[in-house]
Amino acid sequence: MEAEAAKYLGAGIATLGMGGAAIALGTIFGNYLNGALRNPTAADGQFGRLVFGFAVTEALGIFSLLIALLLLFAV
Repeated sequence: MEAEAAKYLGAGIATLGMGGAAIALGTIFGNYLNGALRNPTAADGQFGRLVFGFAVTEALGIFSLLIALLLLFAV
């Protein structure tokens, strides 16, 4: 019984990474838009970095979801 409660608690803590990823995505895109509005000519040069930051941040959120699902169903 205690092991099952610990499993649910661990899965809930692992999902905090998804919330962190959501906050990070908002920060990334907000800062990009802020910079693009201030200097529109440099926005195209920074778009590659924007996409890379989006991909890495989204991957971390997906990894935390994977860990939570593994804790719930594989352990």
